[in-house]
Amino acid sequence: MNLPDYEFLSAPLWLVTVLHLLTFTLHLVAMNFLLGGVFITLWSSARKRWDGPTAAGFTRIFPAATAATVTLGVAPLLFLQLVFHRQMYSAAIVSGWFWLLVIAAVIVAYYALYRASFEGQRTDRASKAALLLALLGLLYVSLVYSSVFSMAEQPALIRNLYAKDQSGWVWNPAVGDYGLRWLHMVLGAVTVGGFFVGLLGRNDMEVFATGKTFLVGGMVAAALTGMVYLLSLEQHLAALMHTPAIWALTAAVALSLVSLHFFFKKNFWLSGVTLFLSVAGMVFVRHTVRLLRLAGEFDPASWRVAPQWSPFAMFLVCFVVMLIVLAWMLRMFFGAKRNAA
Repeated sequence: MNLPDYEFLSAPLWLVTVLHLLTFTLHLVAMNFLLGGVFITLWSSARKRWDGPTAAGFTRIFPAATAATVTLGVAPLLFLQLVFHRQMYSAAIVSGWFWLLVIAAVIVAYYALYRASFEGQRTDRASKAALLLALLGLLYVSLVYSSVFSMAEQPALIRNLYAKDQSGWVWNPAVGDYGLRWLHMVLGAVTVGGFFVGLLGRNDMEVFATGKTFLVGGMVAAALTGMVYLLSLEQHLAALMHTPAIWALTAAVALSLVSLHFFFKKNFWLSGVTLFLSVAGMVFVRHTVRLLRLAGEFDPASWRVAPQWSPFAMFLVCFVVMLIVLAWMLRMFFGAKRNAA
């Protein structure tokens, strides 16, 4: 009896890759706004840089931002598992309990953000304890993801760890391999959070100045951390230099500087577009690094392609509708805030 062959791609690899990179970029923007926004609001509230109503106003946005982050994170995870399911499932099994605790961390963070939002509506002040609890939950999720996704790029490490311990309580010991990448992502979140804080508080000099400070400071710190991480790739660095990713990285750095220019001029539309394209360039570089690290172990281009167009057509229709609804919701939300002001 022959078992069914599930080792195939249900769409051309280029299409899966494009959809993965696009949806992951959208997820990162939402996640960066949430994580960076919570950190900046908590910091400003603790330092008394903003008055109570201003910080409380920001907390009312975070529950919706959490829902957007989770929703936009489903598609890129599914596209990743469509191609790299062997690596992803294996790494998640090794750190199984840490992976499952992500669900609990998200629920706790979500509850804490709703608590902060309700507290802000009732007292007109931000709840520092609730924001801190939410921030810790979000940081845990980001660290687990960095650890597991990094482990998925090292099949030999997965085999060794699982051979020694099958409890599911095994944490990725190669901290130096993902620590810098995780820090780079967190600093990138602070950068994007600074942009959105400046955008939402553009009519308040103190809030706009805070957003500008975190945008510039976060961008510089993220660039330095990213450079150190790039140099730490060692044997993969030379191969990376011969791929289109190096041009994408150069363009991403240039676009981030252009975004700063437009932000200072308060042209938030162009600043946001260039910042989004910069994040997309970084996502493409990260994808290329994953392929280089898996070279010799796994080549997705070698897989058989057996197209299943109906699920992809359904996804594309739902995806476009979702983007339209999201744009409409944002327009209604910010339009209501302008009318209230």
